[in-house]
Amino acid sequence: MNDDTILVIDPRTDIAVLKGLASEVRIKILELILHEGKNVNEIAEALKLPQSTIATNIIILEKAGLLRTETAKGRKGTQKLCHPVYREMVIRFPNNSRGKRDDTIEVEMPIGLYTNYEVSAPCGLCSTEGIIGFLDVPSYFLDPGRVKAGLLWFEKGYVEYKFPNNSLYKERMLRKLEISAELSSETPGTNGNWPSDVTLWVNDVEVGHWTSPGDFGDRRGKLTPDWWKLEGSQYGLLKNWSVTEEGSFVDGVSTSDTKLLDLAIPDHHSIRVRLGIKENAENRGGLNIFGRGFGNYDQDIVLRLYF
Repeated sequence: MNDDTILVIDPRTDIAVLKGLASEVRIKILELILHEGKNVNEIAEALKLPQSTIATNIIILEKAGLLRTETAKGRKGTQKLCHPVYREMVIRFPNNSRGKRDDTIEVEMPIGLYTNYEVSAPCGLCSTEGIIGFLDVPSYFLDPGRVKAGLLWFEKGYVEYKFPNNSLYKERMLRKLEISAELSSETPGTNGNWPSDVTLWVNDVEVGHWTSPGDFGDRRGKLTPDWWKLEGSQYGLLKNWSVTEEGSFVDGVSTSDTKLLDLAIPDHHSIRVRLGIKENAENRGGLNIFGRGFGNYDQDIVLRLYF
């Protein structure tokens, strides 16, 4: 499976893909093999359908480019295993009102590529393969393996990222800056009722805070690997901060009067984005940041500039 690719479906041109998805049976097949390849017999047994029905639908999914097969050794000779090609699929209607889509620049930053940090225990990092360094030792946030991090957490402090300031190379005026990240509170174990005030700064200017309701562990995250303990943080909420000429917002709700002009974007070659828990926050409930391979959203920290 290509974990790093989301299939963006254009409904005007990707008719074959839409037809491939236009079946409850085929949707169930893709859902069943999402995390582990299965052969035709296993799929037929799980869905309680004839093997001939499953085989026919697998051929349709292959032709649509949504499923791939590989030959592997079985208990009796060889078997054909089925795997999905994509983890996520999005149907997007093109925006024709602006002609060429040159009005937005998007940069995704791996959560482990912070350029500055200050954290306190409990804290740690892990990749999709395992723990990075040692848990609850802040100095291990300098471990080179942090570039592979899919999840990081701390009780107090912050992590800061430097994004390229691509607005310097556009002739059009910047009208909105947006930060997107999957976040939750952090407590030993999990607790769905554990509020935490998560603050965002851009270029050292406080944009505002969002209060996370808890540290979620009621079920495994859609992407969280099987090796990660069930009593650990499983997923977060996808939050979108935006700063415009009118002020700052979280998911469209006003969070402060900080405006684009206050960020002095044209004065810097980079855009510094900091996420953390303030020392004097009313709710100091820690912070989990989920990246690719963990949580419910297969993304790291995303910066979007709108012109």
